[in-house]
Formats: sequence, C-alpha cells, structure tokens
Amino acid sequence: MSAPGVTLAGTARFGGTALFEDVRLSLAAGQWTCLLGPSGCGKSTLLRLIAGLETGAAFAGEIAASDGRPVAGRVAYMAQDDLLMPWLDVAGNVALGARLRGEAEDAGRRDALIARLGLADHAHKRPGALSGGQRQRVALARTLMEERPVVLLDEPFSALDARTRVDMQELAAETLAGRTVLLVTHDPAEAARMGDAVWLMEGGALYAVPVPGSPAIRPVSDPETLRFGADLLTRLRAA
Repeated sequence: MSAPGVTLAGTARFGGTALFEDVRLSLAAGQWTCLLGPSGCGKSTLLRLIAGLETGAAFAGEIAASDGRPVAGRVAYMAQDDLLMPWLDVAGNVALGARLRGEAEDAGRRDALIARLGLADHAHKRPGALSGGQRQRVALARTLMEERPVVLLDEPFSALDARTRVDMQELAAETLAGRTVLLVTHDPAEAARMGDAVWLMEGGALYAVPVPGSPAIRPVSDPETLRFGADLLTRLRAA
C-alpha cells in the first residue's frame, strides 16, 4: 500500500466567526504528524475535514493528496471513544465496516488482525466483557481492517491509564507503519514520542515545531524526548 502525503489549506468558519483562517497543514507521506493545541482551537475540526466528516463549519479551501488522487475513500478514522457496538462481539466489531457497506467479510484477514493485536482469546466476547485497553485494541483492529493509506486518530489513547497508553502507542506505531497518520492529542509527552512532525495550533493559526533528531517512536525515558515534551507543555501553557 502506497500512502500519499495530504495537505489541507483554507479557512473554516462557524457563522461569521473564523475558527481558523488561511492555515496550511501538511502530512508527510508514510509518517506520523501530531497536532496539539488548547481545547476548542479547531484541531478536531481539521481532522474531521480531512476525514470528510460533518463538522458544522463552513470550509473554504482545498484538501489534496500528493499523488493527485482524491483523499476521499482512502481515509480510516479512529476516535477518542472506541465506539464499539455493544451487541457485537470482537470479531463483529472489527469487521463492522464491511458489514455496513454490505460487503462480504474477509474472515481470514479479520482473524489475523485480531491475533496480531493479542485479542484471539477474546474474539467472541462483547465489549462489556473487555478492559479499556482491550476495547482500544479492538478499535485499532477495526481501523486497520479498513486498510486505508491515510489514518486519522482523534485522541484515541487519552482515556487509558499511563501504562496501557504507552503500550497502545507502541502497538499503533508498529501496526500503522508506512501509513500517513495524523494524531490529534492534548498530551505533549505523546506528541514528543510519536511525532515525525509536530504542529501547534493556537489563535486560529498553525506553527510547525522542530522535532528531536531521533526517529519516532521515541523511548519514554529518552532525555531528548523528555525535554521536547517539556518544551511542548510550556508552549501549550503559554497558548
């Protein structure tokens, strides 16, 4: 699967008020881009615009892929909440996309993904019988099942405890290798670990933040990563 770069350029307004104006966000092909900013600054709106989802905002601009093909139809989306269907088991939730489109499930690929994410023993359990970390792994498997080259993650790990969050970050980095990923997060430490590129959104504008020289995903205890996370927190507090 060849993953294109994606660029969003334009202005979004709610009524007569600009949420952001003349911004340009570039997602490098096959890399993780992290987007940070205060609550309500427009991060999720940017992500949902790229995903082609309803935002309530009027957008004037362009969303384009580097290969010249449409972005629509090549995007997978994972939300902060796992959004699992409580009446379906793990296998049913992972294959939900095909079911909603009226397509035949690829049971072999579904089961391989479930096993890869350590869920084989839970394949026939419903969400109510799973832990928070297991539910997030099901949501990640469902995202991967869509096999899209562009993946948009809207704070998908924020509700997890610290240990599970780190585990999920590493699992996501492994399973999404080679995809073009946008991660919206409130967590400077997460952006410091995960980002090949990091952008800060404030006051309706976007600012690129220089990242450490070491490749993502970076060790939790790496001094350079810790300094970068602290710098991002300082910038967020100033914003």
